[in-house]
Amino acid sequence: MRLVLLGPPGAGKGTQAQEISKRLGVPHISTGDMFREAIKAGTELGRQAEQYLRGGLLVPDAVTVGLVQERLGKADCSNGYLLDGFPRTVAQAEELTSWLESRQEGLDAVINIEVPAEELLVRLTGRRVCSQCGATYHIRYNRPSGDKCDQCNGELKQRSDDTEAVVSKRLEVYRKQTAPLLAYYRKNGLLKEVDGTRDITEVTRAIGQLLGQDWQ
Repeated sequence: MRLVLLGPPGAGKGTQAQEISKRLGVPHISTGDMFREAIKAGTELGRQAEQYLRGGLLVPDAVTVGLVQERLGKADCSNGYLLDGFPRTVAQAEELTSWLESRQEGLDAVINIEVPAEELLVRLTGRRVCSQCGATYHIRYNRPSGDKCDQCNGELKQRSDDTEAVVSKRLEVYRKQTAPLLAYYRKNGLLKEVDGTRDITEVTRAIGQLLGQDWQ
């Protein structure tokens, strides 16, 4: 089964990606992992990507798409895969579609995990990290027993990238970037949406149902 998994920051996409991959027995391919593997292997595209990443620049579509094609051409993808973090734009989606068609292949589904912005804000801004040992807590989902770290009694702090202003900006960028992508796959009849506000196991079960799987 060939799948794409979409979802905003804080939607639980990483957790679901690992579970779906395990249940279907297909590789979970994230762009970050893909870049690291290509760089480590020393491929031509990997070297190109490394130059951009070291310079703090975005990797151009041509390089990213080439790396995806290189990765999907490997033997472990012959029975399917789960793409996580790609495509990010309609241009990338169109390149992927054209490449798959040239191989007489196609995606089976694009799963989008939906979570309202207000819930995402709570999830992402509620994290607290111990300044001494690095233990992580959440003011709603994983509260410490008191005002200090349960493990070392260190001070709990909010990371600078977890503030409401920063998180709101990340979510807005994602929304603007992804909205056209959702419309593209909806038009192609591939988009399947799932409520990501439910319990993790319930979300997994719902995704299974969308894929015709009975995951208990």
